[in-house]
Amino acid sequence: MRVTLACVVATGLMMSPAAHAEDIQLYAAGSLRTAMTEMARAFAAKSGFQVQGKFGPSGLLEKEIAGGAKADLFASANMEYPQMLHSAGESGAVARFARNTLCALTRPGLEVKSESLVERMLDPSIKLGTSTPNSDPSGDYAFEVFRRIDAARPGAGAILERKALKLTGSATSAVPPAGRSVYGWHIDEGRADIFLAYCTAAAEAQKQYPDQQVVALPRALAVGADYGLTVINGAPPAAGQFAEFILSAAGQHILAAFGFATAQP
Repeated sequence: MRVTLACVVATGLMMSPAAHAEDIQLYAAGSLRTAMTEMARAFAAKSGFQVQGKFGPSGLLEKEIAGGAKADLFASANMEYPQMLHSAGESGAVARFARNTLCALTRPGLEVKSESLVERMLDPSIKLGTSTPNSDPSGDYAFEVFRRIDAARPGAGAILERKALKLTGSATSAVPPAGRSVYGWHIDEGRADIFLAYCTAAAEAQKQYPDQQVVALPRALAVGADYGLTVINGAPPAAGQFAEFILSAAGQHILAAFGFATAQP
């Protein structure tokens, strides 16, 4: 981690809190909202720097940053979007800082277990929710699940792709009430019976909607998600300090408390 960290935070890490001139603008995946809000609070207490967060689908955020939006640090739910900024010469090196896994969130009363999940998703009467591929990595990971299913059951992947309701992750997606889980909200409103989402997000939804259940995907279908961060060119030195904090033992402990796996291989 030290070599990667040195590349990511190569500027001004030892700048004192008294020297800071502005807040840090964080652009981060929606699935990081609760964890990064706590991360920002802990970092502010330690350093004196404030972090302002904008959360949303990683693909849309990357487009905003590439289009000139004011961002200092980008924390994505995949490695590809921050790598695109780095490859375009717009940011520093990319570091993996967390991992996640896909789960299924299901409506109350729906009898489904890991071993019956595929049959349930294929059931024509079941409304299957996903995020939007090519805008939100969660949607890309869901469609990877479909491809894995298709490898074992040819034709099933195409059925699932056709029936998938892309309810989140686009610029025009419906927005839940403030503070509500978007996945739990869609299920509560009856728009989906099963929603493929990050396990961390599914667990958060279950806290808000206790009758909904979280179902682990079968091992062969358990798609993992690597989260990547990059410091945007021209960011204040404090952004590098925040990146360092995220990758530190203290930052990793906060991420683990919200269900994310370690960034270590």
